[in-house]
Amino acid sequence: MATTDTRAQAPGRSAVVLALRLYGRELSRLRRLALPALLLPAVGNIGIRYVAPLLVAKLAGQAAEESGLALAPALPYVLGFGAALLLAEAVWRIGQHCLNRVGALGMEHLYVLGMDELLAKDAAFFHDNFSGSLTKRVLSFGRRFEDFVDTVTYRIVGSLVPLVFGAVVLWHYEPLLVAGLLLMIALTVAGAAPLIRRRQALVHDREAAIARVSGHVADSLTNMETIRAFAAERREADEHRSRVADSRRLTLKSWDYGNLRVDTLVAPMSVLTNVLGLLVAVAFGGPGQGVEEIVVAFTYYSNATQIMFEFNQIYRRLESSMTEAAQFTELLMDPPTVLDPTEPERLAPQDTGVRFEAVTFAHANAKPIFQGLDLDVPGGARIGLVGRSGGGKTTLTRLLLRMSDIDGGRILIGGQDISRLRQADLRSLIAYVPQEPAMFHRSLRDNIAFARPGATDAEIHAAAEAAHVTEFAEQLPEGFATLVGERGVKLSGGQRQRVALARAVLRDAPILLLDEATSALDSESEILVQDALWRLMDGRTALVVAHRLSTVAGMDRLVVLDRGRVVEQGTHGELLATGGAYAKLWRHQSGGFLGESAGPAPGDDPPAAGLAGLPGPPEPAPDRGRKATPRARTSPGSV
Repeated sequence: MATTDTRAQAPGRSAVVLALRLYGRELSRLRRLALPALLLPAVGNIGIRYVAPLLVAKLAGQAAEESGLALAPALPYVLGFGAALLLAEAVWRIGQHCLNRVGALGMEHLYVLGMDELLAKDAAFFHDNFSGSLTKRVLSFGRRFEDFVDTVTYRIVGSLVPLVFGAVVLWHYEPLLVAGLLLMIALTVAGAAPLIRRRQALVHDREAAIARVSGHVADSLTNMETIRAFAAERREADEHRSRVADSRRLTLKSWDYGNLRVDTLVAPMSVLTNVLGLLVAVAFGGPGQGVEEIVVAFTYYSNATQIMFEFNQIYRRLESSMTEAAQFTELLMDPPTVLDPTEPERLAPQDTGVRFEAVTFAHANAKPIFQGLDLDVPGGARIGLVGRSGGGKTTLTRLLLRMSDIDGGRILIGGQDISRLRQADLRSLIAYVPQEPAMFHRSLRDNIAFARPGATDAEIHAAAEAAHVTEFAEQLPEGFATLVGERGVKLSGGQRQRVALARAVLRDAPILLLDEATSALDSESEILVQDALWRLMDGRTALVVAHRLSTVAGMDRLVVLDRGRVVEQGTHGELLATGGAYAKLWRHQSGGFLGESAGPAPGDDPPAAGLAGLPGPPEPAPDRGRKATPRARTSPGSV
């Protein structure tokens, strides 16, 4: 996880437009529910805010004409008033029922879409972003759809459609009432729009500050043991306090701007609009309908000016929703670079051989790691990749997995260019044990079964036995059902590495990539796991990265990498005899680690029983080109 979040900035306009487009696409996808959800509450508002007051106005007008009103003539208006309210409530409930389903189904789809987009990102993307910030953004992207739909339904469509109805009614009484209302609304919007646009930058800064707070919280919680080990609780708390204070300052700044600048313009305009409407109604009301017209004008203008007064609030809610959504859609503006081909080849390798042909690769804005690298790994061969740190060993394994795409050349498996294969097909050929095994906050069983979800309990236990996981699993509170904690914090480094090896056993893939697969094991565990690894490699193509040379000295061939170049190749004995880079590394080993004390002289072969007390390779399988039966699945006695 990165220590900085390069994207904790205000999203651009294009990201907001993309968020609107995605939300609009959801409404279109759910249009059978969305149409009644958007319109029925507006129809209900017409009944409550305009039809019911209109009946009261007519009743008042009739009472004024007749200097009083008996029950019989008033009864139809009273019953109509009640019916209008009841019908409006019924329509509201139906609209709310549809709206609930639009919100729930839309959020569900957007949650899935957001996760799919993150899963499609390149590995480098996750190195540049806080996991906590990404979590907040992808969840807000889905959750804010509810706020967006509610605002559009209740505040925009629910206000504008009744306003059109009100304008038609007012036109029937006096056209000047409509002209005055529209003029005041237009003047208010024209005056408020520039202020709201200026406030948008403040909202962007506020949302970026909130993202920085959430990113720091997630980063601190993930690394809590390190914080405690360095007694850095107070320092992290101070940093959190500083970020929260910055978020509070920017939040208040955006709120105060809306209250002191925008609302101070809108509030007087709404008052002026009400006064104008009442004045027009009194001045131009015709004989016999003056009371009715005054009541209608007062009521309808009050409803209209309420919309004017809420204009800033509506914009704030909509802007807040879209800004948070855009915090995620901004991540989609840079598409992943590692993509499946438009027309992928069918997976049909001739064998399990791996070949790097004139491979050139460099990380973004960095010097090239490989320039014209050539390396041939025959099917079934066990190859050790050695050399000092920074030579490109781990990068080579990641390129084979296609975590990144090369800049030039080709990588072939069984004669097939891996860039022409679907990524899922490519990785189905490979079992990978990284230098730092990743654990999910799931059960021990689930962590092993992650390599092959359809595996039976017997297969999972066989893989666990082969990697010597059962020896510590039996001591856990709930055995294989024990939750291992976030990133596997309940397990030791060696135990996590054994679980990763069990995954490789269960994967049962023809190609093995082992990146320092035994680096976290104690000596006793390493002896056991090395024996399992040798048997697992039998009949498979294996590329093994190691700094501890004793772990790979028995390989079929050793490849020495230095600064992205293959400087030597050969067996352990051959490389020692040449007295080159490998021999120099070997001389500087102590107990199998790179160090300053001298080791065996050049030309010395490893002991027959294995190096540094480790078991040597078993007899080779008759045919290494085939996919061997995973012997590591058998009982411990056969290992």
